[in-house]
Amino acid sequence: MSALAGSPVDASAAAKARSEQVDLRREFDEVGIGEVLDQLDRELIGLKPVKTRIREIASLLLIERIRKRMNLTSDVPTLHMSFTGNPGTGKTTVALRIASILHKLGFVRRGQVVSVTRDELVGQYIGHTAPKTKEILKKAMGGVLFIDEAYYLHRPDNERDYGQEAIEILLQVMESQREDLVVILAGYGDRMDKFFASNPGFRSRIAHHIDFPDYADAELLAIAELMLRDMNYKFSPEAREAFVDYITLRKTQPLFSNARSIRNALDRMRLRQANRLVADLDRVLTVEDIMSLEASDVLASRVFRSKSAPELCQSDS
Repeated sequence: MSALAGSPVDASAAAKARSEQVDLRREFDEVGIGEVLDQLDRELIGLKPVKTRIREIASLLLIERIRKRMNLTSDVPTLHMSFTGNPGTGKTTVALRIASILHKLGFVRRGQVVSVTRDELVGQYIGHTAPKTKEILKKAMGGVLFIDEAYYLHRPDNERDYGQEAIEILLQVMESQREDLVVILAGYGDRMDKFFASNPGFRSRIAHHIDFPDYADAELLAIAELMLRDMNYKFSPEAREAFVDYITLRKTQPLFSNARSIRNALDRMRLRQANRLVADLDRVLTVEDIMSLEASDVLASRVFRSKSAPELCQSDS
């Protein structure tokens, strides 16, 4: 009888919740995801398809948050993701912003990202892998676990490899605790495709596949100038022209890693600038001298000396 008496109350509460109105702009501003999306725009040049997808995910989760408050039936959405693309395309940065969005919207307890590779998950002898993997999962619980080069977990050519044990533990936790942990698998696109083909359990648990394109030359130049501005450096006009040529040449060399290679190149150019300035100890330096990278700082790179022998250039310099 008491259960029957409670039914009209429950129905009334549900009806009241469903009649509630939401000021979407106020909701958006109060949770603060707009600030995170704006930060992502400031931090990363280009990557329009990636940013569009992140905004779509943020919009979905905002609506899910509102639906929950209105007592509308809704399962917790699957939030595990796959990030594919070459090195230096912003995957780790986007993972950090995703974690912040999830935390602000209440889909994870902590806005943290625990970033690991195979070495942190897979042991070297029997009985070593399970505790290693479980310790990482315990550390990441309540936030985001970012597994870079995830395909290295699977080594079918090695019968004594323990990666499969880590995979099985991850799959179990991704399903049973998906309300308290978001896993992001990252790596090269073609290798990730093979990895998913060999481990269909992962593909079935991944809700969002996001591809990170390589940067265009103009975007790499903009990234360089943004990095320099953050460090209170700048290109002289001649150095900027030389760096445009540097980008064109460096992209043809081995081990090119997009924004990561640009950052490494700038570090070496700063070393050359410092060496050039200190070479004349009797000189009086101005702020302009200290801030400016000159063409010679760029052109001294061995990228320019290796035009006819690209195999000599195995790293940024």
